[in-house]
Amino acid sequence: MTETLERPLGTEGAQEQGTSAADAAADPAARWFADFEAALTAGDAAAAAGMFATRSFWRDLVAFSWNLTTVEDPAGVTDLLENTLERTKPRNFTLREPSETADGVTTAWYDFETEVGRGWGIVRLVAEDGASDGTDGTAGSGLKAWTFITALLELKGHEEPRGVRRPKGAEHGIDPNRKTWSEKRAEEEAAWGTDAQPHTLVIGGGQGGIALGARLRQLGVPALVIDKHARPGDQWRSRYKSLCLHDPVWYDHLPYIKFPDNWPVFAPKDKIADWLESYTKMMEVPYWSSTEATSASFDEAAGRWTVELVRDGEAMTLHPEHLVLATGMSGKPNVPSFEGQDVFQGEQQHSSQHPGPDAYAGKKVVVVGSNNSAFDICGALHEHGADVTMVQRSSSHIVKSDSLMEIGLGDLYSERAVESGVTTEKADLIFASLPYRIMHEFQIPLYQQMAERDKEFYDRLEAAGFDHDWGDDGSGLFLKYLRRGSGYYIDVGAADLVADGKVKLAKGQVDRLTEDSVVLADGTELPADLVVYATGYGSMNGWAADLISQEVADRVGKCWGLGSDTTKDPGPWEGEQRNMWKPTQQQNLWFHGGNLHQSRHYSLYLGLQLKARHEGMDTPVYRLQEVHHLS
Repeated sequence: MTETLERPLGTEGAQEQGTSAADAAADPAARWFADFEAALTAGDAAAAAGMFATRSFWRDLVAFSWNLTTVEDPAGVTDLLENTLERTKPRNFTLREPSETADGVTTAWYDFETEVGRGWGIVRLVAEDGASDGTDGTAGSGLKAWTFITALLELKGHEEPRGVRRPKGAEHGIDPNRKTWSEKRAEEEAAWGTDAQPHTLVIGGGQGGIALGARLRQLGVPALVIDKHARPGDQWRSRYKSLCLHDPVWYDHLPYIKFPDNWPVFAPKDKIADWLESYTKMMEVPYWSSTEATSASFDEAAGRWTVELVRDGEAMTLHPEHLVLATGMSGKPNVPSFEGQDVFQGEQQHSSQHPGPDAYAGKKVVVVGSNNSAFDICGALHEHGADVTMVQRSSSHIVKSDSLMEIGLGDLYSERAVESGVTTEKADLIFASLPYRIMHEFQIPLYQQMAERDKEFYDRLEAAGFDHDWGDDGSGLFLKYLRRGSGYYIDVGAADLVADGKVKLAKGQVDRLTEDSVVLADGTELPADLVVYATGYGSMNGWAADLISQEVADRVGKCWGLGSDTTKDPGPWEGEQRNMWKPTQQQNLWFHGGNLHQSRHYSLYLGLQLKARHEGMDTPVYRLQEVHHLS
């Protein structure tokens, strides 16, 4: 893997900043790109596809497909090119730096452009059939692409106002009608819904909506972000007291403004909330708080939505062309239905409603669930003197935070990665360049290392009766997250409470509730003053069902998952996250969500797709998302 400092966004002058002509002539990747570009220029899709290995992957992020899509093997490459090459006109493939070869794989970073945009990517080349890999000075004709990613960075003529394009700000001279910055912002705010309509309405003002709002602002797309809470960041402030980020700071930056280098590795929820509120102001994201969308419908003839809102108690109507549901990676809370819930005399809460442990000292609490929220809540309740029992209904995967940071993320998102030249942008593209189809093959050895490193912990946990797993194929946390978005816990201490018996463990399905207890299917009775349902969330299209209609939700289908045919991720294989950050079967309806890393990285590609439509560009979608599952 090659690491160098990142060049600015925009790839003009790439040849001058990348490899020299003389160096390029000797570089096997440069020779591969010369042949590849020649085939593309000739319109010969078959010849270009023949430069891919028998088992190979091309992931395209908007640049060719106006979609997020992965094609496999030469046949898939041929299909992609036959459907996109004529209008895309890709050219000027230029190495950013000399390629590197290790373990039989030549890796190269490159820039390119199309008819409408500029992008960058990573190619990994391998030699097939015993042919030369080119490193011995021969022609290297045996080099073929194994993995290839093309990622759009900007649209020509619509570049962001950054660097040399930054706005001047000051208006020199004399103008008796001069308006201040704050006056202009106030006028813009007041015009929404009366004198102006947003091109894009983003429903959900958490990390995802705010990141996308910042992107659209810089791209010049008239967009409005709305949220039901009173302030940006309240989504975090309102959660249970002990909540903090489980991912490290290097993984969690937002677009444009990174966390300071003295920011804590794992930020507590209220600190994140304040950061999101400040970020919204600094990035001038048009943001309506205390605003709830109550219904939406799409007029195909007019090509716009009618969205009914209630803002600060007052009814309003907006007519955006595009609607983005940025309500988080997950959908509505899954609140189970059990016999006796109506007779239970204590409190019942979904984990999303849990206020924290303060009121429950000395109380008996039953937490139904054994993943992230369940462990966090159990740990905080125990810390405050509650008598806590966790009910495990199915096996869970647990990984120690320190082990995950060092072994799982350290090469890309850590201080040592930064010091070695791996910027956030480079780390994101390296991460994105590994095809989902084979990602588990690279994750399995990492989790085997973690299992060995923390063997004593896992032995104690399993001795306590906890059902632990490493994923269906041993690939651990990240694949569980991508496939199903559940079934794991990044341990920051609470798992030791279960292993040591300080948090009691009960196993089985809940049968019913009585006035003062939870009864499991085997008859075990657990006394309770409070029951917390840490039972997860449904698919994001559930929000579409509530806001628009069940018909539209079914037309879109299930959100999230890869179609891996593993637990809670039914096949067929999708190749990408279902319906996320890309066009759906419902015209002008989009879904945006995920963790902070995904909110940052994929907001760029969603923003560019929306910008292109705002400018009236032709955006034919290759391989529009198919629907195989409704929820």
